[in-house]
Amino acid sequence: MTYRIGVDIGGSFTDFAVLDERDNRIRTLKVLSRPDSPGSEITTGLNQLRALFGIEPADVHYFTHGTTVGVNAVIQRKGVKLALFTTEAFEDVLELARLKIPHIHDLFSRRPEPLVSRDRVFAIKERTDSQGRILRAVCPDSVRVAVEKARALGCEGIVVSLLHAYRNGHNERQVREIIAEMAPEMLTSCSAEIWPIIREYERTITATINAYVQPKVIHYLGAFEQALNEMGVPVPPRMTKSNGGVMSVAQAKAECVQMILSGTASGVIGAGYIADQCGFDKLLSLDIGGTSADVAVIQHGRPEYGSGEVIGEFQIFIPSVSVTSVGQGGGSLAWIDRLGVLQVGPDSAGSLPGPVCYGRGGTQATVTDAFAASGLLGHGALGYSAVSVNVEAARRAVAALAQPLGISIEETAETVIQLAISSMYTDTSGLISRFGLDPREFYFLAFGGAGPMMGCYLARELNMKGVIVPPTPGVLSALGGLVADIKNDFILTLYRELTADCLDDIVAAAASLQQDAKRWLQREHGAELAFTLQFSADMRYRGQSFEIEVPLENRWLEADAKDGALVALGNAFNRQHEQLFGHSDAQAAIQIINLRLVITSPTSRPDLQTLARSAAPVVAQSVVNAWVDGAFHDVMVVRRSTLLAGQRFDGPAIVAQDDCTTCVPTGMRVEVDDFGNLIITSVEAAPHGY
Repeated sequence: MTYRIGVDIGGSFTDFAVLDERDNRIRTLKVLSRPDSPGSEITTGLNQLRALFGIEPADVHYFTHGTTVGVNAVIQRKGVKLALFTTEAFEDVLELARLKIPHIHDLFSRRPEPLVSRDRVFAIKERTDSQGRILRAVCPDSVRVAVEKARALGCEGIVVSLLHAYRNGHNERQVREIIAEMAPEMLTSCSAEIWPIIREYERTITATINAYVQPKVIHYLGAFEQALNEMGVPVPPRMTKSNGGVMSVAQAKAECVQMILSGTASGVIGAGYIADQCGFDKLLSLDIGGTSADVAVIQHGRPEYGSGEVIGEFQIFIPSVSVTSVGQGGGSLAWIDRLGVLQVGPDSAGSLPGPVCYGRGGTQATVTDAFAASGLLGHGALGYSAVSVNVEAARRAVAALAQPLGISIEETAETVIQLAISSMYTDTSGLISRFGLDPREFYFLAFGGAGPMMGCYLARELNMKGVIVPPTPGVLSALGGLVADIKNDFILTLYRELTADCLDDIVAAAASLQQDAKRWLQREHGAELAFTLQFSADMRYRGQSFEIEVPLENRWLEADAKDGALVALGNAFNRQHEQLFGHSDAQAAIQIINLRLVITSPTSRPDLQTLARSAAPVVAQSVVNAWVDGAFHDVMVVRRSTLLAGQRFDGPAIVAQDDCTTCVPTGMRVEVDDFGNLIITSVEAAPHGY
């Protein structure tokens, strides 16, 4: 039992990162994803790992997996047909939502159609008050009528979200029992069990997204488990979560929404691991795959966390890594609209048929094809030889766009690249402004199959400090899953003013959450594991509409907590409010709405290997003629495997490796650090202190 494996299944490629615990070496692999045959990419990858490195499935003792199957189902609206059972007179909860338009500066912006149409929302006669007291028991006949109507409409699943269920979920459980008697084939999600938060819409939409993707996730995970069993992997897999932790497959099947950002969070955790190991203080992770580009803020090796992330057209309110989709990916399609204007995305070629240059049946040019047509790709196989780049095929696809535009193939290809970068620029600059960051102090950590290919172009437009490309950027998300901790979140609503009278209730709530967290760790992961507990609270001034999350010290919530703890809680909130908004009011009444707890059991993390140093000039594998920044240039092609720490070279340049290609434009310089990272900055930039 010597191997730990992390796997990330994306739209185009499935990535493997394998840690050999005997020598602390990490080996990596990419194979093509198979959305038409879930699980087969796992079999293919394990067979190749055996053939290439002698890694036997029977010797694997830890297996983690991140996937985008859930988020893709929401984005593409390819989930199941649902019914919603809610308290009588609250049937419009999804329609009303929050009465906000998605884009406040667009007067024509429209709220998305709910995932459950109004004709599939049914009233249940029951009532619980805001303190959790049952004022009216569930009327069984109203449930039976609702089930019959849902069945007649062809619904495949049911969401039960009743008023004030966050306080007391008894009535939701009773409704589920009746559904199970009448329609056991229907999967049922109770909102209070999925995520028991106070606001009705937020709790309902989170439970709805859980139910919307659940059958597809269960089918997918079943095929995944079967593939591992057939290959002889002796350990059950763990799934990466939206909050950057891992959980069991059983929990993932029941609480699908907890893994809705599974693949995306894995990449951010991997980026945080690189930042922590290498000492990078201020980073924006830039994860560009075949379909999308995602950015997260990482400071001092720690990603930012939050809730309310947007999934497709909807927010979900579970704790998650704060990651923002900022544009298209390498497989995004280029096309000409009816006005004759060149456009890029949002549709993607995915894994099948993929970019034209991959030779898998694609006929429409993509961003990847634009790089190939410019001469920047095609100087070696990609994806560990999973595909070979056909440059001439890419040029023919781009020529189909160039002809009606009346410009050259190279100019068209560069325009496609500029359009993709422009889309990312707009959204990334908004993210930077929202967090109040100075881009001149931050590096991009570029990864994913297309991150190193496009990262320098975006960093240059944003006037960032530079770009860091880790040693295996194409499989960093898989590595992130490999080093992710076991982690789970718990929440309990208090809704109390912060006064001496409520201190005992806060302490009791903390003790209850601790018990729940420890039971979860024992139930889900069996063995006695070391763990840490981190409390926080959602707090606000009385009269405010929304809360901010405030980190708390555990000693403030212990059984012998005194009045000093109450003062500490108030001071912590005031400091957080001052930091976020520039002001606070020490005299104002404070409310504590929710108490939160995160339990974390750390996973061992390998130390990164260092490179030998050299002052020798970089030796190019070849020099090619490529179109860069509006003109043809002689561009050196460098094999990543030949580089040593301390070496440097200037762009334009191409760095080729098994899992991706790094494109360095004119006016930028590359230096290799002790860990093998490529540190790319402007030639004019002062010496950096990364």
